Amino acid sequence: MNASLRKAYGEALVEIGAVDKDVVAMDADLGRSTMSCLFQDAYPERYFQMGIAEQNMMSTAAGLALGGKKPYASTFAVFATGRPYDQIRSSIAIPNLHVVICGSSAGLSDYGDGKTHQSIDDIAIMRVLPHMAVYCPCDAVATKALVKALKDAKGPAYLRVSRADLPVIYPEGEDFAGKGMKRLADGSDVTLFACGTMVHEALQARLLLEEKGISARVVDLYRIKPIAKEEILAEAAGVKAVVTCEEHNVYGGMGSAVCEALAGEGVKTGMVGVRDSYGTSASNYEELLVRYHLKAEDIALKAVEMLG
Repeated sequence: MNASLRKAYGEALVEIGAVDKDVVAMDADLGRSTMSCLFQDAYPERYFQMGIAEQNMMSTAAGLALGGKKPYASTFAVFATGRPYDQIRSSIAIPNLHVVICGSSAGLSDYGDGKTHQSIDDIAIMRVLPHMAVYCPCDAVATKALVKALKDAKGPAYLRVSRADLPVIYPEGEDFAGKGMKRLADGSDVTLFACGTMVHEALQARLLLEEKGISARVVDLYRIKPIAKEEILAEAAGVKAVVTCEEHNVYGGMGSAVCEALAGEGVKTGMVGVRDSYGTSASNYEELLVRYHLKAEDIALKAVEMLG
């Protein structure tokens, strides 16, 4: 069964808005796409439509946070991170304010609008900011749980949400308050670290590898920063290689974060991701996953390569 991560985001906003009057929501003219419009319908007095003015939205979110509110600011991921970078850095990250930024239609999932609307650098942009936490859920259940968990978190956070309806992997009520990762399948030869869309592809790759007699462990790394180094090391222990799987540039994203955690440990590591190029328009999302080698078959090939 597939479900919308965007709808899960909007529904979670409504749920936390019902129990906490300090929760406010903001959007940059894309509320019907990010689904923050659900909050607008429920609590119009706590919803701020900022127009196509992302810099102003982030500055206003900072002001609301200083006033004791809990702002959730959403727009497409490419516009949530690139356009207002200076405002996020100076007004939110430096003073360590509690603002949740939702980058919707992330990665290549906005397939129809092409490279200008596709974000293959947003994790890198947000991960480099001190104080900023970075999350990339793989399904609607994880999205809803993280939106709720972030309500009472400290400091700023970036939540990366796909435009695509993705397979539901977790049962309702799954707890995401742990170390930022969950092992979804056991394996002894290779560990596949994945986030977002790529979690499902990694689970499919595991089945392909099983046919070749290769045992793959699959880990959903839904919190990319702060990364849990000891848990990364534990998941990489006892296997012959590690493969990271992300719908993002291989430079600066989740794969880079894993490699940083494993540096000096002698772990053989390969990366599956966008190979330092921009996206392009397509007639459907699947075309882009195939074009940029982000399918289960590509993950399996990389694992075989790393295992020699």
